This record gives sequence, structure tokens and C-alpha cells, in this order.
Amino acid sequence: MFFVDVLETQGLGNRSYLAGGAGAAVVVDPPRDVDRVIAAAARRGVRIVAVAETHVHNDYVTGGLELARLTGARYLVPAGAEVAYARVAVADGDAEPVDEGLVLRAVATPGHTPHHTSYVLEEDGRAVAAFTGGSLLIGSVGRPDLVEPRLTEPLARAQHASVHRLAAELSDEVTVLPTHGFGSFCALAGAGGAHSTIGTEKASNPALLRDVDTFVKELLAGLDDVPAYYAHMGPANAGGPAPVDLSPPRRADADEIRRRLAAGEWVVDLRGRVAFAAGHVAGAVNFEADGQPATYLAWLIPWGKPVTLLAESTEQLAYAQRELTRVGIDRPAAAAVGSPADWVTDGARPASFPRATFAELAAARRRGEEFTVLDVRRDTERAGGWIEGSVHIPVHQIHRRLSEVPGGPLWVHCAGGMRAAIAASLLDAAGRDVVAVDDGFAAAAEAGLPLVSAI
Repeated sequence: MFFVDVLETQGLGNRSYLAGGAGAAVVVDPPRDVDRVIAAAARRGVRIVAVAETHVHNDYVTGGLELARLTGARYLVPAGAEVAYARVAVADGDAEPVDEGLVLRAVATPGHTPHHTSYVLEEDGRAVAAFTGGSLLIGSVGRPDLVEPRLTEPLARAQHASVHRLAAELSDEVTVLPTHGFGSFCALAGAGGAHSTIGTEKASNPALLRDVDTFVKELLAGLDDVPAYYAHMGPANAGGPAPVDLSPPRRADADEIRRRLAAGEWVVDLRGRVAFAAGHVAGAVNFEADGQPATYLAWLIPWGKPVTLLAESTEQLAYAQRELTRVGIDRPAAAAVGSPADWVTDGARPASFPRATFAELAAARRRGEEFTVLDVRRDTERAGGWIEGSVHIPVHQIHRRLSEVPGGPLWVHCAGGMRAAIAASLLDAAGRDVVAVDDGFAAAAEAGLPLVSAI
């Protein structure tokens, strides 16, 4: 009897899989921090005999090379991928034995990348699960625009053909197990859900319900922003990622934190946005550990800039450090644990800024207060409606467009509060007068704020 264990990386919206039988298993699209994969195999009492990549990933650094080295497993990488290390080059139709009666069969599914390959797990010759990577997702497909702009439309057409191939070749009861689609920016809008099958996708997935021209037109129209750090993930994975070092960072005192800020380095406060707004080191920026610190810090920070982490506990620090290694931010320059009172030099006072709701924003407008409403959502979100008179700069562009931010007080909002907190911290660090709107955007209309829509 086969098993499939899901290894979820929620902060990046991805899943990895450990699948096998009584004695041996394969790992599909492993995360960078392979210790948890090894622990999962130990709990099952199985030996990892193969590690399979569906593609050279653009959204995270893989742990595949290191996992194969540590376990002695065969490292399966699509033959069309240009990589700098030894691997087992997998072509369409290749079969890899996993355990007694279990075989992993490769199915070429180009679209997310030119070389993308899905893997079908077969038990006694019958397909039971499909590891679809960035091809067929739950309710959607992987985006085709992460490789090269000139290839986007051809890859979109290839994506349509690939998912139709999977649907035609596999039985309705086969489980669909994608890598992306749980919040990953590698997925198109609409991807989500916990479980699915080929039959479910046939009945509901737009890629399987549209003709190719309609599908491509809708796909291209719905493409969203690409995180800037994606440009570094593909080369890192093709070159061969180094082993992860999760040992505790060197501790910094208040004087060192001040010096690093003065040198233009990034000091990142991992505490929740409520605590940060109430008091923080002046110049620090807030990427709360309970949000998506890896995605947004890696998206915004100038690549290679030293990072010092501030956390309220060693557990929070260790969690964030693990998250950051998954996107190639391997070693913090330094770290500190405690509270703002521990991180400011003698005589200095923590900085702060107010938080508010949309109802309070509406009330401030009615009182005639002078301020600018700054919307930091993405373009696709704003297209669905925005507050009349607001200025729009997506959060991932704020640090590069500070000169475009209007003068005077700013009330900053997003869709739920997390990104507004990031933007407010960046603006606060730049000396601006900010209020962070910590509220769901639906409350804007409920508060009576006039909305404008592009639709």
C-alpha cells in the first residue's frame, strides 16, 4: 500500500511530497530545509531512494541536490533543464522504481517552464497520484511568464496542451498533487483548495474547459506582478544550491544595530505589526514573522544587502531564519532578541506610528483633515475598486518610488493590513508621517468611503 505525505511551506504557498511504500520513498520538489524531509522519512521508517524535481524552480531554492547527497538517492531532474551538477536526466516516459510495486513515471508537461515534467505514481501498473508541479494546479495552472517574455505565449499554449494531456491519460480518480497554488506567485489567480482529482479538475478547471485561444487570452490578461527575487532563484537552482546553515546568527547589541542602520543596511523587525507600530527602533522595517516574511522581504530588499533580524523570541528568530533560507537569504548579518528597549542605545526612545480602521479614515476625511490615502495593493487588486482620490504605489515598489509619494501625512492601506504595515514601516524609516490602516478592504465601503472601479 502506498502513502503520500504533504510537506507544506505555507509562507511561500508551496507543497513538497514524500511518497512511497513500506520500505522506500521518493521526494518530489523538496524544500531548501531538508532536515524536515529527513525527519518525515524517519517517522515513516522509509529510505529515500529518489529525489525528483518537476522543474528548475523560480520561486524558491531547492533542497534537492543536498537531499540527494545526504541520502544517496538518485536525483531526477528534467533532461531539458540546463544545470551545472550531476543528475539523472529524466525524459518523457522514463520510469523510476520506488518500492515493491511502486514506480514513478515521468510525463513531459511543458508550460510553466519549457522543460517542466510531471510524475505519475503507479501502484502495480495503475496510476494513483500525479505530482504536477507547476502544470495542472487545483483550479488553475502555473504561470508561463517566469522564464523569458518572448516565450510567455508559446508556453501558455504548451501549458494548455500539457494539462489536457494529463486529463486524457489519467483516470478521474487519480489524485492531483501540485507544488504550487497555495498562495504561491508561481500560480495564476484561482488556484487553491486542499485536495483534488483529475475528475474534479476536468469539471472545474478553466484550463480544461476553455479552448486554447480563449485560455491563452484570459491567462495573459490575468498575469500579476512577479516578485523581484524570482530572478535569482532559477540561477541558484541551476548552479547547485549550497547546504543550509541554520545555526543561530551572531547576536548584536544596540550600538551595532545603530551602526548597521547608519551604514544603510536593513534591520528587520519580525514582531507583529501591532507591536511594531507601538514601538520600534527608528529606521527598522517590519516584516512580521506570522505573515509572509520571506516573500516580501526578498521581494523588496536590494539583493545581497546585509540583514539584521530583531525578534521577540529565539523561536521567532529561528522560524524567520528558516523561512529566509528558502529564498536564498542564507545568513543574517546579526540578530537580536528582546524588545525595543533592548535594541535602542541609551537615551534613545523607540519610534512609533498610529494604526487605524477604514471607519477612522472616513471620520478623519469628514473632519476635513489633510492627508493622502496611499493604496499599496497590487495592480490586479486595485482594478477591482479603490478609494476615490487615493494614490497607488504597490508595496513592492515603495522603496524605489519614495520620491513619488506625495508630501504630508499618509494613511496607508492594503487588502488586510500586513502589506500596509510593511509600507508604513518603510515610509516611517524614511521620516514620513504615517498611519497604518489595519483593516480589511471590504470595510472601506461599509465606512462610507467613495469607491471607484475600473470595471
